[in-house]
Amino acid sequence: MENCIFCKIIKGEIPCHKVYEDENCLAFLDINPVSSGHTLLIPKKHHKMLVDTPDELLAVLMIKVKKLMRIIKTAVNCDYVVLSVIGIDVPHFHIHLIPRFYNDGLANFWSTKKYDEGEAEKVTEKIKEILL
Repeated sequence: MENCIFCKIIKGEIPCHKVYEDENCLAFLDINPVSSGHTLLIPKKHHKMLVDTPDELLAVLMIKVKKLMRIIKTAVNCDYVVLSVIGIDVPHFHIHLIPRFYNDGLANFWSTKKYDEGEAEKVTEKIKEILL
């Protein structure tokens, strides 16, 4: 994709703070980090979203994520690393690895709610019907 910012980073047309690279993927620091060490992992081949990414590549990426989580946790001495796959800000599948500290004051990613009476059962059934 010629206008994809992540494809341009992969090609070296846009600089980044690269932390890892192999034949399948590239990991670099997020330009607008939530916290120090916030890293993005992207496949080198352009796929718009997670659902567009081949299963074999997803497996490879998740193994890299696991390794990167441990390395980032040690490097920035954080309590844990959270993952986020949103995929709307840049239309190139990417995984955020965000270092977190207990009681760091950062909000959770989403506010939560309670299901209305009977709603959980209806949603459960709809999902199950489609799975069959």
